[in-house]
Amino acid sequence: MRLTPMRYKDYIWPYNPATYSITYERQVAVHKVPFGRYCMQDLGLGCRIMRGQGEFSGKDAYGEFKRLASIFYSGGPGLLIHPLWQISNAYFTRLKLEQEPRPDYVRYSFEFRERYDGYNEELSALGSSGGASTAAAKSARQENACIVVSGDTLWGIARRWDVPLESLLKANPGIKNPNLINPGDKVVIP
Repeated sequence: MRLTPMRYKDYIWPYNPATYSITYERQVAVHKVPFGRYCMQDLGLGCRIMRGQGEFSGKDAYGEFKRLASIFYSGGPGLLIHPLWQISNAYFTRLKLEQEPRPDYVRYSFEFRERYDGYNEELSALGSSGGASTAAAKSARQENACIVVSGDTLWGIARRWDVPLESLLKANPGIKNPNLINPGDKVVIP
């Protein structure tokens, strides 16, 4: 079975990293109280951290690493698409050479931190009027749409319609989890 390659923004890995891990964190504050006791306060979930290691080998291995480094330097969040894990909007926070690079072999490690957009969604929901004119404008923009059938993925729909996945997600704000679409769902094609 050949997995689809990992992607971040416009960069597509020539072959997937060898290792990949996701860390889920919950922030908890511990407060000391008199007589050797303590109390704990749940501060909520932290961001997911995606780490991994990989290798580039072949004639242009160091050139491939430099292309990945240029994406690191571009800054800002982007979609991180892994063939098996959840798609996430993430920041590229670390890129490290694990050894002295050679022209034909580079071993590296990386780290991404997930961006949480829930605050913006909650604020926009509080500020929107939700009137009939908003619904009419929204339906006027929905020129193309497709109905999800069994076996469809958002990535597959984006490729089939030749639309960037980022644009597809922006056109469908109701899709909260890009990895979870069901047969019968309507997907707006921008």
